[in-house]
Amino acid sequence: MSDKKSPAVNTKIFAILSYFWVLCLLPFILNVKDEFVIKHAKQGLVLFIAEIALYIIAIIPILGWFISIVGSLLAIVISLAGIMKAASGQTWEIPFIGKYASKINL
Repeated sequence: MSDKKSPAVNTKIFAILSYFWVLCLLPFILNVKDEFVIKHAKQGLVLFIAEIALYIIAIIPILGWFISIVGSLLAIVISLAGIMKAASGQTWEIPFIGKYASKINL
């Protein structure tokens, strides 16, 4: 059995909400101080910015549409993985995105 305590239910809810598009801003607006929530919220914020970039790229005919569709599907898969990790009380680093999230100082 692990010595590490599982995050509280409220903490998990905030972490889960971090992967629902603009709701990633909620922990920052409400000034949540929990390290578990902030880690997920930062990753959710970077994912949110990436999704906005994909919508902008979608303006470009054909190639932009393809990149946007593939990127959006990938973002959905990453969000679902983040939700599952947050719900189980685990922290994780999203490949490629996690390194940018860790540089955010809010």
